Amino acid sequence: MIAFEPISADPGLLRRAFGCFPSGVTAVCALVDGEPVGMAASSFTSVSVTPPLVSVCFQESSATWPRLRDRPRLGISVLAEGHDDICMNLSRKCDDRFADIAWDHAAHGGVFVHDATAWLECSLYSEVPAGDHTVALLEIHGLRADPEAAPLVFHGSRFRRLAAI
Repeated sequence: MIAFEPISADPGLLRRAFGCFPSGVTAVCALVDGEPVGMAASSFTSVSVTPPLVSVCFQESSATWPRLRDRPRLGISVLAEGHDDICMNLSRKCDDRFADIAWDHAAHGGVFVHDATAWLECSLYSEVPAGDHTVALLEIHGLRADPEAAPLVFHGSRFRRLAAI
C-alpha cells in the first residue's frame, strides 16, 4: 500500500514534487517605454493549434507581469542550452535584467533573446486566476524555430542537458 505525506506538513514537499517534472525555460519579454522588460518562466506549455495558443503561469506577486500584460506583443524566447546565466538574470529582482544579454525586438515591441531554440510573437488572449498564480493564455502571431538547437532544461532545481537515446 502506498502512503502519502500530507502537503500541509511541509510546503516545500510540493515544490520538490513539482521539481521532479523537467521543463524548458522561456523568457517572456517586451519593450516598455523603449526599454526591455522581461522575466524567466518555466511554466510554459503549448495549448492549441487552432487558434494558436500557448500558456505561461505568473505568480500573483510578480511585479513584472503587470508591466507586460498590456503590451501589444510579447516575445517568448524558448531558451537554449547554455542560456543558464540569461535565465538567472531574468529571474533576479533587479533594475537591469538585460545586462549582458544579447536581444532584439520586433516591430510591435516583442523582445527576443538571441540564439533561442524558438521565438514566438504573442499577444494576451486571456487570463485565468489559479491559486497564487495567473495562467496567461497567449495567442501566437508569428514564430521562428530551430528544432535542432538543444533546449535549456530545468529539473530538480538545477539546469540539465538532454541526452539522445
